[in-house]
Amino acid sequence: MKKLFAIVAVIGALAFGSTQLAQAQDAPAAEQTEQQAAPAAAPAATQVAAPAAEETGLHKEIKIKFIEGTASFMSLVAIALVIGLAFCIERIIYLSLAEINTKKFMASIEAALEKGDVEAAKDIARNTRGPVASIYYQGLMRIDQGIDVVEKSVVSYGGVQAGYLEKGCSWITLFIAMAPSLGFLGTVIGMVQAFDKIQIVGDISPTVVAGGMKVALITTIFGLIVALILQVFYNYVLSKIEALTSEMEDSSITLLDMVIKYNLKYKK
Repeated sequence: MKKLFAIVAVIGALAFGSTQLAQAQDAPAAEQTEQQAAPAAAPAATQVAAPAAEETGLHKEIKIKFIEGTASFMSLVAIALVIGLAFCIERIIYLSLAEINTKKFMASIEAALEKGDVEAAKDIARNTRGPVASIYYQGLMRIDQGIDVVEKSVVSYGGVQAGYLEKGCSWITLFIAMAPSLGFLGTVIGMVQAFDKIQIVGDISPTVVAGGMKVALITTIFGLIVALILQVFYNYVLSKIEALTSEMEDSSITLLDMVIKYNLKYKK
């Protein structure tokens, strides 16, 4: 299921990118057609068409800078963005599905244990999604073996669930580090190419130096932008993991209290 979410995220990101690129390419052609059909447009019509031209200006500028930065390195940076976002979206979906109404869940478990119905409590935990319910189920499975066994199982399985929550985060950090690194690599290679042009020309002209340096630095700019975008998503993922981990720890303490009360009431 998680792989399916990742594939869907990648396809969606690629489709969105191609749509935006197609819109940016079609906009100039549409403007030329309108100018040929109505060469003598009124000033009011020009003012109305101005915001539309401004809207397509950003897409056009990004496209121009992407081409100037050479497709080889700019494509690598774009791929890092798409794959990194796919992992972020997959984690966000997984963590969102892991969240439940913990107070309501613990109240239903406590009510079942108050009646002495352990099987009902197990069914509630089994039929509820999320790491908290999984920890409760593992503890309830060993409720007749004593509080020490329950505590060990809860601690052990809590570590397993924490590992599930953090799964895939290392890939996000990898692409956060890769994006600016690819940008810097493109910059260094661009600088080498600029010096090659200077050597061929035989003169340090401002035009040759400025043009080569501008193209070289574009890859670094895009790499840093990609890293910033992924860092924002990664911090959001970490905040959700911390919230779920804290919730798991609090719920585990409450489960141990429930087990103690159950043993004192029904295991005398």
